[in-house]
Amino acid sequence: DFHEYQAPVDPIYHQNDDDPTWNQHVFRPDGTRRVLRHQANLDCTFLTATGCVLPLEVRPLICRLHPWAYTADGVQDRPAGGCPVQLLPPGTELLRALDMNRLDAERWHAQLYAEILESESSATAETSATCVSA
Repeated sequence: DFHEYQAPVDPIYHQNDDDPTWNQHVFRPDGTRRVLRHQANLDCTFLTATGCVLPLEVRPLICRLHPWAYTADGVQDRPAGGCPVQLLPPGTELLRALDMNRLDAERWHAQLYAEILESESSATAETSATCVSA
């Protein structure tokens, strides 16, 4: 199995007020949520020194969307909190530096929220692509 249920390790990933849909459909009553398993160093199980071993279109949706910030209302024009933007050269924007495609992000966002909303009533919720990584 490549996922498990646990509380967020990083406080930035705890429930917040900007996305009640996410809070209602992703978090369990005990505050845990489905996450990708981690290596001993807390890196994602699919992460290597050269990046993710999975091809882009088979990665969990949450991974494809990273580092875009988003809520149920849509993809925002800024990176999510917790991104190491201090490592970028001065004046460099993270999303531009990573060549992140807005149209892809919007497509993945729509798919992610469709799965989140469907997962409560679906028997396949355990295997959907909505696992999160931290």
